[in-house]
Amino acid sequence: MRVAVLYSGGKDSNYALYWALREGFEVKYLVSMVSERDDSYMYHVPNIGLTELQAKAAGIPLVKGFTSGEKEREVEDLKDVLEGLNVQGVVAGALASEYQKRRVDRVAGELGLKSFAPAWHRDPVDYMREIIRLFDVVVVGVSAYGLDESWLGRKIDEKALEELVKLHGKYGIHVAGEGGEYETFVRDAPFFRARVVFDEVEKRWDNCSYSGVLEVKGAHLEPKGARA
Repeated sequence: MRVAVLYSGGKDSNYALYWALREGFEVKYLVSMVSERDDSYMYHVPNIGLTELQAKAAGIPLVKGFTSGEKEREVEDLKDVLEGLNVQGVVAGALASEYQKRRVDRVAGELGLKSFAPAWHRDPVDYMREIIRLFDVVVVGVSAYGLDESWLGRKIDEKALEELVKLHGKYGIHVAGEGGEYETFVRDAPFFRARVVFDEVEKRWDNCSYSGVLEVKGAHLEPKGARA
């Protein structure tokens, strides 16, 4: 089956891609939606421009769609992009967001495409353990009480997962960040031919909203055997 994978560069879209390749699907395209709004209802925003490097590392063509981020209109913008692709299905990284999954399913149905969400309703802790095993993933955005500036740029490993579980018990934070509590970026994956290395980053933190982003101002691809 020819599919397009909705691709933000974060852990969930990379898991969707990993699953599609493992299932033997022909991944024709990665689709990244670039929103003008930082608080998009549908799409990941931090460092979305770096999906070009990740697509190159994976050896899969990247298609970019652009949206003003207006609620519901941004869903139609996705439909416009998918309508022009020669695929039979679409794969998304939705884990628990009914809002996102229903809209992707609706767009797929209207276009006659199969819709897949391989992580849907998985146990968050088990899912994150698999993410840690598969990917080199770092936090590039936080927006929840309990997650401070020190999380920006932090690698998600077993220790970080333990802390996220504790924060879930204390503040109700979704362990996998499905409520928008944190955003991630995957620097390396089993299907990458090279890894992404950050050259220059800047932390931007807002004490009023208790949120921040790690803006990657420069990055390059490096062969897997080379030193980072």
